[in-house]
Amino acid sequence: MDFYNVLRINKSEYRIDTIMKGTGISMHRIGIIGGGQLGKMMILDAKRLDYYFVILDPTKSCPADSIADEHIVASFDDVEAIKKLAESVDVVTYEFEHINAKALQLLEEQGHKVYPSSETLLHIQNKLNQKDWLCKHEIPVPDYLGVNGIDEILQAGEKYGYPIILKTCTGGYDGKGNAIIKTREEVETAFDCLGAGKFPLMVEEFVPFEKEVSILVCRSTNGDIKVFPVAENVHVNSILDETTVPAVISKESTDEAMEIAKKTIEVFGCCGMLCIELFVKKDGHILVNELAPRPHNSGHYTIEGCYTSQYENHIRAILSQPLGDTSLIRPTAMKNIIGQTNGDANVQGLEEAYQKPGVKIHLYGKEKVAVGRKMGHITATATTIEEALEAVRFAHKKISF
Repeated sequence: MDFYNVLRINKSEYRIDTIMKGTGISMHRIGIIGGGQLGKMMILDAKRLDYYFVILDPTKSCPADSIADEHIVASFDDVEAIKKLAESVDVVTYEFEHINAKALQLLEEQGHKVYPSSETLLHIQNKLNQKDWLCKHEIPVPDYLGVNGIDEILQAGEKYGYPIILKTCTGGYDGKGNAIIKTREEVETAFDCLGAGKFPLMVEEFVPFEKEVSILVCRSTNGDIKVFPVAENVHVNSILDETTVPAVISKESTDEAMEIAKKTIEVFGCCGMLCIELFVKKDGHILVNELAPRPHNSGHYTIEGCYTSQYENHIRAILSQPLGDTSLIRPTAMKNIIGQTNGDANVQGLEEAYQKPGVKIHLYGKEKVAVGRKMGHITATATTIEEALEAVRFAHKKISF
């Protein structure tokens, strides 16, 4: 069998790639729209197989820049740049959902592989559309209404009773784009805070949940599905603070979450990772809160906690490879490192943090720290959830920026 060499430019360095002539077998080239920490962790896991990565991100010094093979510095709305990305790779994926879905649609029309598909993204990107699709397929969600203006928000308050949740239909994450309205007197303020009608809005009933949990599910292009364990989440200021696995919920609740995960990824036609945020009600039944068609913050634990991480399975799925074992190795805890100040990022306390056995620290490489910004995370596995939590909390107290 003959071989030949292809010369490629790799960040101002020359690289020789060997390709098997006449077989079509070569290094997989993967494009990622977004170069944040999720993209970085995708690349880290896939580099064991020497895959080639091209990222598109407007920030030159984004977290994934340090390990990507190529970086297209461009806006997420730059259609020509997205086309350039697709033309240089075998498959395109993305690390967050607030991107140009029509650009992805155009890529697909031109024959490029995009996973998850533009159709999946369009169903999920708008939260009102997302809820409509879930309801259409009889997947349980909190009651909700699309609203236009203060009067319709007030009517929703009368219908559901206060408190209610006002959400922007697009663009929200980590608590941004949400407002809890406790009384009718707060309606106008919440409406103004969320754009005063500049963005489409929806109201959801407030669910007095017992626990917030999430479940990760992965579907390959060939239809294979793997579900990860149910994770229990604690949020502070609407930002994920801690995740523990397995979630301390009943077997019936776990089974229901598993079935919802399998059904949801099927009805959205999602290829790759899908995170499903869930409420566990006081009666043990499950409601779907929101979806994310990508690897997720609450799945960071899978790197150390599972036999195959969410990042590796995402890459396997979009390349039509067999999915890996998603079983939990042993109880695991993850704690986010969230910025408490504004300024240059200068991490301190790593030596002290590593005094606790089993602790793994992940820093994202962001040049600037900001209040509420995710700067890294800490994971620990142990014989019990309590021991794992104690370890990540110990390490967290030692680290500062």
